[in-house]
Amino acid sequence: MKAKILISACLLGDRVRYDGDDNGVDSVILRQWQMEGRLVSVCPEVAGGLSIPRAPAEVQHGDGHQVIHGYAQIITVAGDDVTKAFLRGAQLALSRANEHGCRFAVLAARSPSCGNDGIYDGTFSHKLVAGMGVTAALLTEHHIEVFNQSQIAQLADRLAELEA
Repeated sequence: MKAKILISACLLGDRVRYDGDDNGVDSVILRQWQMEGRLVSVCPEVAGGLSIPRAPAEVQHGDGHQVIHGYAQIITVAGDDVTKAFLRGAQLALSRANEHGCRFAVLAARSPSCGNDGIYDGTFSHKLVAGMGVTAALLTEHHIEVFNQSQIAQLADRLAELEA
């Protein structure tokens, strides 16, 4: 049986980003996985109850791991605390991954939900810092390997190893 992969809906072209746009990726590998029925689409922010469009938000005082454990929060550019919606969305993404037996995820880079190897620093100055978004952190804490759209080939290699 081929491994299922949780994927950010915006990477598949769904217009669910905070600004109402998408992060669509044109990838032969993604198209193949889609044809094989491997992909399980989710937008944690929309699943958590946030609107499209919505105010930009960033993790303040940490990363997704600190948000999960109550040491940091997610605040919009207008100063609104949207931590609960991000946590709810992360939980729903984890539930969806578990329901489909996903051991891997491809999530949107730099997102306060989905970033896996860098997020914005919480000052809305476009400065990246090391860390994960809330959903990426929660999935990782539950042993789901998280990749971003620039790491699709790495995931393909990982799958080839496992399925050989």
